[in-house]
Parts: sequence; structure tokens; C-alpha cells
Amino acid sequence: MDHMPTHYTIETRSLSKSFAATRALDRLSLQVPAACIFGLLGPNGAGKSTAIKILTTLLPATSGSASVAGFDVAGQPVEVRKRIGYVPQMLSADGALTATENLTLSASLYGLRGAACAARIQEAVRFAGLEPVAGHLVKTYSGGMIRSLEVAQATLHRPEVLFLDEPTIGLDPVARRSVWERLLELKSGSGMTILLTTHDMEEADYLCDQLAILHQGQLAVVGTPQVLKNQVGPDASLSDVFVAYSGVELEPGGHYREVRETRGTARRLG
Repeated sequence: MDHMPTHYTIETRSLSKSFAATRALDRLSLQVPAACIFGLLGPNGAGKSTAIKILTTLLPATSGSASVAGFDVAGQPVEVRKRIGYVPQMLSADGALTATENLTLSASLYGLRGAACAARIQEAVRFAGLEPVAGHLVKTYSGGMIRSLEVAQATLHRPEVLFLDEPTIGLDPVARRSVWERLLELKSGSGMTILLTTHDMEEADYLCDQLAILHQGQLAVVGTPQVLKNQVGPDASLSDVFVAYSGVELEPGGHYREVRETRGTARRLG
């Protein structure tokens, strides 16, 4: 099957996924342009994680289709995997290894070798801001340092598209802002397309060029943060937009009321 030319880096067409009697994703049609940070928002169970798992080839769709970097997700999964990076919500870095060792392991999985590989790892350490501690065990790192390392690992092979599931959940404000800046650097420096899920309205407003709100597996609304705020009211916040389209109440600070867990990074690394 040949490469599929497309005007969009990520595109879904009536994408649906059912689990027994539950329809987790219901005819989702999205178009994500290149060099865009696109946010996927919605309460728990809205279909965000299901959509990411389909787009990263981890889960087959029940019906509909999707393409990433111009390749069909179902028909050309190997080509898709070559062109994407993925940072799951759960911890992916190994706490018993150093940052350099984690990056070396990732490089081997991506087939990177030799002097070019060594240079790429050094560049990744600098990008993650970990030069002073690159030789320390990851279990001694803060949550923000770990997340920066995970982003560096996922982009070692310079993918066209980066997927992140809740990239800053559980991080303190300083660490959260550090991760934001690294994502913006990836977009501006390499033209990478980034799709992320988030429960944080401030994060979505700060990072996202466009966003979509899902509700019960369906697309409720899509647009730029500013356009969506204007549609709701002259002084509307992104939290107001979310409530208007999903009906889910928000806690102070712009987080969904039903999200109370954090990544528990320190506990899982200890």
C-alpha cells in the first residue's frame, strides 16, 4: 500500500470503537494540521485514551479509518510507528537506570547506532535539561525531570508526530511549565505535530493551537481556544467552554472534578 497524500498530519474519518455493549468512540472525525499542538479534552470515559491508542496502533478501530503522517493506521501500522513518538500517562522511564542509559536503550529500540546515535543522545540530554544529572539514577529525579526525560526518549528518532497522554499530571507548577516549554520548543524547532490529552484547562489554553472536546465518545466541539471562548461569551474562560460543551464541573485551578489521582512518580520509582 502506498503512502497516502494528505493535507493533515493526523486525520480520523468516522472513527468508532466499541467494547461489548459500550461505544467508547463514536464516529470521530478530526483533522490536525502539521506543526500544530492539538489538545484532546473530555471527562474520564469520553474516548480520549481510546483515540490515542488507535492512532498509535495499539488498538484496532471497530469502524472508520485514521491516518498519521500520511499512512493508514490499520493498513500500514509499521510505517506509522516509524513516524511517531508516544509518552503514556504511566511512567515509562526506568528508575534503576541513569538518564543516559534510558536514552541509550531507547536509541537501540529505534535502531540508532554509532557516532550519530551518541550525538543524538547528548542532544537529548541537553534538550531535557539533564546534563548535570545524566549519570544519576532516574529514581533520584523529580517528577518534572522524569517527564522531560520521557519526552526526550520519545523524540530521539525525530518523529513527525508526538502523542502525549496527560503530560504534566501530578507535576508542580515549575516542573509543569518546564515541560510546556520543551513541547513548544519541539513544535517551533522541528515542526513536530503534537497531540496531547489533558485535564488542565490552563495547560490547554497555554499550549494548544487547536483543541477538541469529546463527550461520551463523540466530538462536541473543535476550534482554537480563543474562538471557542468567544463562542461561549465575551469573558469566557476555557473552563467555561469545557463546562458548556461537556457539563462536567471543574475544580478551582481548571481541573476536572473527577480527576483526583496524580502520576505517583516517586511512589512507583522508589
